[in-house]
Amino acid sequence: MTSTLTPAGELMTAVVKAATGAENVVLDQVPVAHTATGLARVRVVAAGVCGTDTHIARDEYACEAPVVMGHEILGEVDQVGSPEDEHWLGKRVVCETYFSACEVCEWCRAGSRNLCRSRRSLGSFENGGFARYVTMPALNLHAVPDTVTGLDAVLAEPLACVAQCLLDPPVVNAGDRVLVTGPGAMGQLAAQVAKACGGEVTLAGLERDAQRLRIAAGLGIRTTTAEVPAEAFDVVIECSGSGPGARAAMLAARRGARYVQVGIFGRDVSLPFDTVLYKELVISSGFASTATSWRRAIALMEAGLVALGPLVTRQVPIADFADAFAAAAAGDGIKTVIIP
Repeated sequence: MTSTLTPAGELMTAVVKAATGAENVVLDQVPVAHTATGLARVRVVAAGVCGTDTHIARDEYACEAPVVMGHEILGEVDQVGSPEDEHWLGKRVVCETYFSACEVCEWCRAGSRNLCRSRRSLGSFENGGFARYVTMPALNLHAVPDTVTGLDAVLAEPLACVAQCLLDPPVVNAGDRVLVTGPGAMGQLAAQVAKACGGEVTLAGLERDAQRLRIAAGLGIRTTTAEVPAEAFDVVIECSGSGPGARAAMLAARRGARYVQVGIFGRDVSLPFDTVLYKELVISSGFASTATSWRRAIALMEAGLVALGPLVTRQVPIADFADAFAAAAAGDGIKTVIIP
């Protein structure tokens, strides 16, 4: 049940959150994992650096150290633990981030494993993809469509998260004026998905985001660095994960509009929350992803409704992971990927 054997006790280099404190995100040698019943081992081709990874590094997002980080994974299945999963061998795959959930709580039983209090995810509570191999339930694998080439599919996981926020249930209707704040990876994806839904989309950023905004403009998204007008948008999608960005989005929403929180702040922020009352705003969000949002993300990729390749702006070897983390924290480029 394997196509590639590795010697017992072999080690691999990995990016490990070893203890509390950002200084304790280090390169270390960890055992190469093997499979068991129901599991598959994936040879990692690339793993994207997410804002959540920088939050984990700074102890702003829960994790169980020591743990190999990384949850945005593109790879190839090279080992499976069950005969019924042998069809995955050699397949290019992306994966859901959950290693396990309780499966019996009200959220799991309703199909919302993302809300399970006992959920253990790759890169935070179980070893993730900033390494040569990662092991996960075969249930979580998704085949990369043949039409998606190169490293494009490394953005499948954040795209599934955006789908969870915007498509389940649908937030944007045809003709809606949509503001997206923050031109990072999540903002770029949200803008594309909102446009695919028929929205008239504006992606807003700061002067220092000029290069990011040029990439979005090249994909047909209207962009701005100016102060956005008040009460001008039917839907506002906050992707910056910053207090000022959220405040601007809230003020830009029309009366009766929808406000969608996508970005993670990592700390408490102050917002003009009376605006929600005065404008009767409808506030929603989406935490991580579900099987349904993954199905929608794969469909968007397969249909060519989102352009992913231009969003991969930097590739670094695993030895330079610190540069990748610094770029993500500083908003340098859009998506930096680590090549193990």
